[in-house]
Amino acid sequence: MSHAPGKTRIRASTLGLLLAVWAAPLFAQQAPGTLDFNYFMNEVQPIFLAKRDGSVRCIQCHTRSSLFRLQELEEHQLFWTEEQSRKNFESASSLVLPSDDPLKSRFLTHPLATAAGGDPFHGGGKHFPSQLDPEWRIMADWVAGYTARREPASTNVRIIQTNAAGDNSTIIDPVTNTVVGEITDIEIPHGIVGAPDGSQVYITNEAMHSLDIVDSRTLRVKRRIPLSGRPNNLGVTKDGSTVYVAIMEMPGALDVIDVASMTNIKTIPVNGAIHNVYVTPDSRYAVGGSIQTSTINVVDTSTNEVVWELKMSSGIRPMTFNTKADGSTDKIFVQLSDFHGFAVVDFDQRKEVARIEHPAVPGYEAHYDGLQAAPAHGLAVSPDGKTLWSTSKVYGHVYIHSLPDLQEIGRVFVGQHPEWITFTPDGKTAYMGAAGDNTTYAVDAATMKAVAKIPVGQVPKRIAMVWMQAD
Repeated sequence: MSHAPGKTRIRASTLGLLLAVWAAPLFAQQAPGTLDFNYFMNEVQPIFLAKRDGSVRCIQCHTRSSLFRLQELEEHQLFWTEEQSRKNFESASSLVLPSDDPLKSRFLTHPLATAAGGDPFHGGGKHFPSQLDPEWRIMADWVAGYTARREPASTNVRIIQTNAAGDNSTIIDPVTNTVVGEITDIEIPHGIVGAPDGSQVYITNEAMHSLDIVDSRTLRVKRRIPLSGRPNNLGVTKDGSTVYVAIMEMPGALDVIDVASMTNIKTIPVNGAIHNVYVTPDSRYAVGGSIQTSTINVVDTSTNEVVWELKMSSGIRPMTFNTKADGSTDKIFVQLSDFHGFAVVDFDQRKEVARIEHPAVPGYEAHYDGLQAAPAHGLAVSPDGKTLWSTSKVYGHVYIHSLPDLQEIGRVFVGQHPEWITFTPDGKTAYMGAAGDNTTYAVDAATMKAVAKIPVGQVPKRIAMVWMQAD
């Protein structure tokens, strides 16, 4: 079942069936009476830090509670240490009767709405309106003895638009081109990628200098990982094991995040503050571009060391790649500061081999206000590898070129100051945020016509196609 908070209604007859299915042990469940510490630490604890509309975070009250007591976070820390987590585990366990019947445990009934089977009163308010609430279900799974998250009922394609001047990211269903949810509590969200298995979403948080891991079931931040500086964009390996984060501070670095441990395991020194980083389609390299030093930095993902760099004529803006028949990287397509178009870099030769300038669009006035030295600022290769799409903030169009010959085959108006581009997996629809219109445009790739204009948040820029699991 796929749903967004507040947008799905479930009939009473269906509710009983769903609860019966949910209560049945599916996998990764221990014998009743056993509570798993790691599941508590990594899946349950994040719920105590989550911000919900109209409610304070659990940690605000429970660091002072005598019954269920949470440890205070250490100064400047974003999550509990393992020692603190064990104390939280012991406190929570005292309110649990391990059972497949969640209503036997005060830990679960106290914050649950009375109408849904919860206690009459909770001094911190009722955080969970239903036993189908995904956060409540995570806690109930722990009480039932689970050691890992259950298999999802479905995994759906979603388009997520981060809003650069907001504190939210908008979730779009590409089937209906409607907004079906949002991710909140991340101020100045920058880059976004999704875990390949759909379990979580990664968003760089400029305000807190962190990589925020969002649970795709709850849409809540489950972990904030401290970074070495202010982040910009990020990339993830195709096996989902590693996230690379661009650090937009001199002298420049890429932070390496191990997903399994949810820790920052290395900071790789590179040449210049990194605006964007990408993982090549074969996952062999992480490629970061610097505006300040005009360099492309290429890191071998097997060693996490820089293996080559290329000096360009001006600052490196968005990049994308196409591949050879064997899946290895063929070309890097690069947008540059103060250039209205893109350059082409041969990956093996490590040099620029072509440069394409976007022509004026007849009948459209050129706009130069607020370009931030980036007249063209969005690139993507279609999933079939046959076309390259490049946005122009000057003319509000996306220019479409055929590959490999780089002939322009079409243009589509996509609003004021269009930015990044993403595709549905089948390549039928392209999406891009129009930062000046607070709108995401959907473009039919075959007809090269805009088919939807979707209102989103403030100044939408980075955008991504992600898979998201649903209960």
